[in-house]
Amino acid sequence: MDFLLSLDNGILNAIQHLRCDFLDWFFPRFTILGNGGWFYILVAALLLCFPRTRRAGHNAALALIFCLLAGNLTLKPLIGRIRPHDANGFTQLLVPRLRDFSFPSGHTFGATAVAVSLLFYHKKAGIVACIFTALMAFSRLYLYVHYPSDVLGGILLGTAAAFLARYLLRRLYARKQQKTEKPTT
Repeated sequence: MDFLLSLDNGILNAIQHLRCDFLDWFFPRFTILGNGGWFYILVAALLLCFPRTRRAGHNAALALIFCLLAGNLTLKPLIGRIRPHDANGFTQLLVPRLRDFSFPSGHTFGATAVAVSLLFYHKKAGIVACIFTALMAFSRLYLYVHYPSDVLGGILLGTAAAFLARYLLRRLYARKQQKTEKPTT
C-alpha cells in the first residue's frame, strides 16, 4: 500500500509542474461539468429523446445508476480514502476544498460510463466522449482533488457499469423481441 501511495503522490506532484495560467483557468471550469453528475445525466436524457440514440441512452442511464450505487453510496464510504489535498496539506487549490471521500473518482466514473455506452452504439461519438473523459480524469489530478488510483478506479467502475448495463439491456431487448414475435403456424 505504501508503494501505491508513493506512486500516486509522485504522479500528482509531477503534474503540478505542468501548471500554467491557461490550465489554471481551464480545468476548474471544465471540471464543473462533472459536479453532481448533472452533465452526464443530461447527456443520457438527450440520448433517450431520439430513436436513433435511445439504446445508448438506456445504457448510459443504467450505467450511471450502477455508478451511483457502487461508487458514491458503497465504495466511497466503505473505503473512506482522504482526499490528497487534505492528506498532503496541499494549499494551492484552484477549486473549493472537497469534504467527501476520494476513491473512486465520481467525475471520472460518470464520464467513463457515458463514453463506453456511446462506444457500444455510436463509435464516433464514443471516441469524442473518450477524449472528454480523458480530460475530465486529468482535471481531477491537475486540481489535486484525486489520486491517480482514484481516477483509475473511476475508469474501471464506469467501464464495468457500462458493460453490465449493456448485458442486462441486451437480455431485456431479447425478451421483449421474443414476446412481440408471433409464432408461425
